[in-house]
Amino acid sequence: MTLIIGLTGGIGSGKSTVSGFFSELGIEIIDADIVARQVVEKGQLALQKIEQHFGREVLTKGDLNRAFLRRLIFENEQEKVWLNNLLHPLIRARIVEQLAKAKGDYILLEAPLLFENNIDRLTDYDVVVDADPAVQVKRACARDGGDEEVIYAIIASQIDRQTRLGKADYIIDNSHLSLPELKKRVQLLDAQFRKLKN
Repeated sequence: MTLIIGLTGGIGSGKSTVSGFFSELGIEIIDADIVARQVVEKGQLALQKIEQHFGREVLTKGDLNRAFLRRLIFENEQEKVWLNNLLHPLIRARIVEQLAKAKGDYILLEAPLLFENNIDRLTDYDVVVDADPAVQVKRACARDGGDEEVIYAIIASQIDRQTRLGKADYIIDNSHLSLPELKKRVQLLDAQFRKLKN
């Protein structure tokens, strides 16, 4: 059995950078965000159901208008529940499929909502990339050009920091690490995971 390592962290924590460093070490990454996009691509049943439910304006040239859909569900809890009930089983099924095909000493399953969506039930160990909320906001604003209020709202909508840390098997505190220091932490974890495999 190949080990499955979950990787998560709040917005602006540096999770994607960490994932990139694991990838450089030859580790296969399954990204839940990419899977979530795949299940609503043109021709997918989920996209047809979303169009039937929300109407044609949810599409732009046949593709899902994500910004429009995000606004719709942000303002309406019932619609959010409907969408989650449609998509989460499809996303989970596709992740399971990809995990079964993946090869290597261990596989990294990257998911921003690893704990919120119970995706950690598929993993053996979980790594949380953590950062001070003020650092998260600063990084996310610099990266996306977003405003602070929006970033704080996203942080508030995610699992709270203490709960996330409490569920972690391994924590990378990335509040003040330089990129070379962060890379070194990933290399150390990689060595540990390869040992666990053997």
